[in-house]
Amino acid sequence: MNAHLSRSGALGGLLVVAVAINLRPILTSIGPLLEEIRNSTGLGYQQAALLTALPVLCMGLVPLLQPWLRRWLSEHHGMVAGLAAIALACTWRLFLHSGTALIASAALAGLGVAFIQALMPGLVNRWFSKRLALAMGVYSAALMSGGGIAAVLGPRVAETAGHWQAGLGVWLLPALLALVLWCMARPRSAQERSDPGTGRHFFRSRRAWLLAGYFGLINGGYTSMVAWLPAYYRQIGGSAQGGGELIGFMTLFQVLGALGLPLLLRRLADRRPGLLLALLSQLLGFVGLLLAPSLWSGLWVALIGFGLGACFSLSLTLTLEHLRDKPAAAGALAAFVQGIGFIITGIIPYLTGWLRDISGDFQASWLLLTLTVVLMLVVTLRFSPGGYASAMTTMPSAR
Repeated sequence: MNAHLSRSGALGGLLVVAVAINLRPILTSIGPLLEEIRNSTGLGYQQAALLTALPVLCMGLVPLLQPWLRRWLSEHHGMVAGLAAIALACTWRLFLHSGTALIASAALAGLGVAFIQALMPGLVNRWFSKRLALAMGVYSAALMSGGGIAAVLGPRVAETAGHWQAGLGVWLLPALLALVLWCMARPRSAQERSDPGTGRHFFRSRRAWLLAGYFGLINGGYTSMVAWLPAYYRQIGGSAQGGGELIGFMTLFQVLGALGLPLLLRRLADRRPGLLLALLSQLLGFVGLLLAPSLWSGLWVALIGFGLGACFSLSLTLTLEHLRDKPAAAGALAAFVQGIGFIITGIIPYLTGWLRDISGDFQASWLLLTLTVVLMLVVTLRFSPGGYASAMTTMPSAR
């Protein structure tokens, strides 16, 4: 048995969780402290949207370069560079005071997350090929848990320290911990420079573009909710701490969706039933925010969170299963899908922020997200497992 397979049990799971926890605090720590940040730096809503949009755009651009980056950057060095960039950006946030510097730190942290996020699906696919859906659920749940913890604890840390910078910068600690664990405990196979198939790209594959657009739109509600849910809560009379706790509540149901739905449907080879259930859950939540925003806000947020969590996990699993018998090529496909997808996902909070600016409330933003979910319900029907092989017959190379 290969070294990386023999160590893909508890140790592999620990590494996946330790790294994944660091991939969302740079986004979710902003929303609960947004008013303090805006008052201190003078950022408007559209400018503040860059604090979410820029990292997500980085998450899109870097994976698209992966076929070329892997020629000179190994998986190990990519992980180290990513975790170091996150730690450096969080350290910078402890001391900065201007909006421009804060936006620049968001770009730096986004680059770090992008390096890691481009590598993780392929790594999970390689370590847990026989339990892919469950492993992707654990990865997704850990990723979302990190975001929820940051949203809940960020305002508390800021209040204790007496300045909002502490609520953003404290997340250098889990980044340093993950960096130490990766360097000490990673499977030595992670040092390989590249695997067969990592030099492939999918720019000429129609199915790859469809998967990428699907991933971007199906997860677009997450970046908008992270960016604007706390501000929306404060707009209807809530507090910064309450807004953070609402993100934490959403994250709890994201974790339930990311783990629970794949586990419940683990015997199904067809991912469409799970994706349709997850999208319907999102749809009910966004319709609730439109029609009764202050009546049962907790219920609407829970439904949205459950749907978003399941969608993220299942859409990545769907992508990897298109090339299940070719793990390296599947990892490259996942990098492409995340690349294009996160560019789309990064644009959505900017659009919803713009709608908030011109309309004066968030109802137009929720309407846009509702229409997006309806469109994705229709697209989901195209992903029949029997069509995976024929859809991926064209396998272009980066060379």
